[in-house]
Amino acid sequence: MRNNKTLSRAIVASALSSTFCAPAVMAGGFALNEQSASAMGAANAGTAANPENATTVYFNPAGMSQLSGTNISFGAAVLDIDAEAKKETASARNTLGQPVSGSNGGDIADLAVLPNFFMTHELNDTVDVGFGIHAPYGLAADYENDFVGRFFADKTELQVISFSPSIALNNGEGFSLGFGVNVLYAEGRLSKYQDYSGNEAQLRQLGYAGPALEQGYFDVEGDDVGATFSFGLLYELTERTQIGLSGQTGTELELEGDAKLSNFPQVSLGAGGLDVNVANVRENAVVPLEIPESLTFGVRHQLTDTVTLLAGATWAKWSRFEALDVESDEEGGAISAVGGPKYGDEDIIGHVSENWKDTWQVNVGAIWQATPEWAFKAGYAYDESPVNENFRTARIPSDDRQWLTLGTQYAHAQSGWTVDVAAGVLLFDDVDVNEQEYTVDDEPAEGAASYSATYELSAWGAAVQVSKAF
Repeated sequence: MRNNKTLSRAIVASALSSTFCAPAVMAGGFALNEQSASAMGAANAGTAANPENATTVYFNPAGMSQLSGTNISFGAAVLDIDAEAKKETASARNTLGQPVSGSNGGDIADLAVLPNFFMTHELNDTVDVGFGIHAPYGLAADYENDFVGRFFADKTELQVISFSPSIALNNGEGFSLGFGVNVLYAEGRLSKYQDYSGNEAQLRQLGYAGPALEQGYFDVEGDDVGATFSFGLLYELTERTQIGLSGQTGTELELEGDAKLSNFPQVSLGAGGLDVNVANVRENAVVPLEIPESLTFGVRHQLTDTVTLLAGATWAKWSRFEALDVESDEEGGAISAVGGPKYGDEDIIGHVSENWKDTWQVNVGAIWQATPEWAFKAGYAYDESPVNENFRTARIPSDDRQWLTLGTQYAHAQSGWTVDVAAGVLLFDDVDVNEQEYTVDDEPAEGAASYSATYELSAWGAAVQVSKAF
């Protein structure tokens, strides 16, 4: 019995290509910038120093100290990303180095809707409290079933919801401190088709004369709850200028769930030679997901009575994300038994080398208060991608981007209602993907599987927000 199991594992080991690939958005890792229409109008410039409404709970909790009474802000953003491999450039090879037939995968991203709600309340002259419910991280991508690179990527889904209570303290002389907790609920799913060409070749060499092995399907999903902590400083330098600093700690979420693999060839020795049975197998799995630390600096300067200038910069420690693994959560699992030797760690079901890098986003913007009711905004941001171009994958056809935005705000002073509307366009260069498999030591893994393509990327976003001061 033990010899049969060893033979089965040895033959199947060469089949497991990358069973897990990292989640991705087009830039900024998997963080979402679209949290506020009032901030989007100026491309998020100066948000750490410009507490316009209750969304300051997210951007800088210290800003609550500059809001009077009770404030609410709620709204939604839509983000539409077009990401598609150029047909003439998409090509792939299987484990044996043979060409894989298929399409370019189509447009992999659908329209996304990102709702949010924030509230603040002034307890007294010194203390303000607030909370927010929003989606700080997430993505959704899906290739067509006949995608030529289907052995590397199919579906990619990540949803993170944050509940963020916060508190702000001020000294009454223009200096404020803020603190918050972000309770995160995350759920994710990743899938790909499974290449068994290497298995079949080994079986044929050993005398197998049965039917061809059909491709399999790998699917892993899980969820977790975690927390990060945020802080903020806000200081009025003069009546016209103030600066802010906000930050967030990092954490590691462990998405616990199931890994499933279909059409898995199980091999045994019978009286007539090799017996090959196809089965669907599963294994308890954990997917670590790194949430990075970040720091944001902002400045707001009132140039004239009607014109305000904004600027800011955000640093994020995406270098936390060295690799993304699917780890076995049980002993003797069928999938990790073959994935572990391939990637160099017996507890690994799947491995993708990422080696992401720290990033900067810089923003500038302006607000023109045309009338007491109407304001108009414009902004520009340059946003670095953390993706290491030497390890770029089909799930992460990402590169640096530029963000151009416009916005308008209508405020009705008597009622306290304010409405913000904003829209923006994201500009990308074409992105080259040259993907292969690596071990946990970043060495090329066994087999000749590869995928390459040039991607065309474009995107636009829009948001609406309603705020009320009581």
